[in-house]
Amino acid sequence: IVYPVYRAVWLSLTDKLVGYPERFVGLRNYAYLAQDDTFRAVIRNSLVFTVGSVVLKVVTGVLMALVLNNVIRGRNFLRGLFLLPWITSTVIIALTWRWMFDAFPGRGFFNSVLLDAGLLHRPIAFMATPEGAMMAVIVANWWRGFPFFGVSFLAGLASIPRELYEAASVDGASARRRFWHITLPGLKHVMIVTTLLSFILTINDFNIVYVMTRGGPGTATQVFATYSYDVAFNQLRWGRGVTISIFLVPLLV
Repeated sequence: IVYPVYRAVWLSLTDKLVGYPERFVGLRNYAYLAQDDTFRAVIRNSLVFTVGSVVLKVVTGVLMALVLNNVIRGRNFLRGLFLLPWITSTVIIALTWRWMFDAFPGRGFFNSVLLDAGLLHRPIAFMATPEGAMMAVIVANWWRGFPFFGVSFLAGLASIPRELYEAASVDGASARRRFWHITLPGLKHVMIVTTLLSFILTINDFNIVYVMTRGGPGTATQVFATYSYDVAFNQLRWGRGVTISIFLVPLLV
């Protein structure tokens, strides 16, 4: 743990370029990024991508858990079926969703369906606009991650005593009040842990964004991981590339 962290911090304090020796420059990389318009866009994109994905995962995870909790026959089969997105390779998921959002008729799933149904007269270039590209990567990340929430919440539901629901029903509490005053408080600790873990994993996500959009169009979907990779391996500025990732450490701690 110690040596890689030490090396990362040290590199962020140098102007290390590939093929050249390290030279200590202090906080110059941090000062540069603080004034960099692209880096400010990266911070905004990362937060939109992360918060949007995690909120969708929480909502659909709760719905999935509630549905499966009320299923008696075939619950294990359905739980295994819902886990498929989570256990599938991230690269395969990203390639599949990029194909589904493709603008070419006959190739992109959504455009083909909408055109065949007569709901569109011309294909929509979903990932050619900043908003569409961000929506696409959020949807792909959400689809991959919500089963983890659903299975975790389902385990949390199993730990809530049934007597609480029975007592509330006797007292005349509606289904909504039982959900609000029993189910959500009972899931609170599970929600905190899963949301925290998902936030850390999502804000560090590289594969989905890189495979689907390469951070484009422009810098519309450039997030910390992809921008750090671009600076470090395409511009060959290792010091500045590591600094981009170091910016995340205080937030994640």
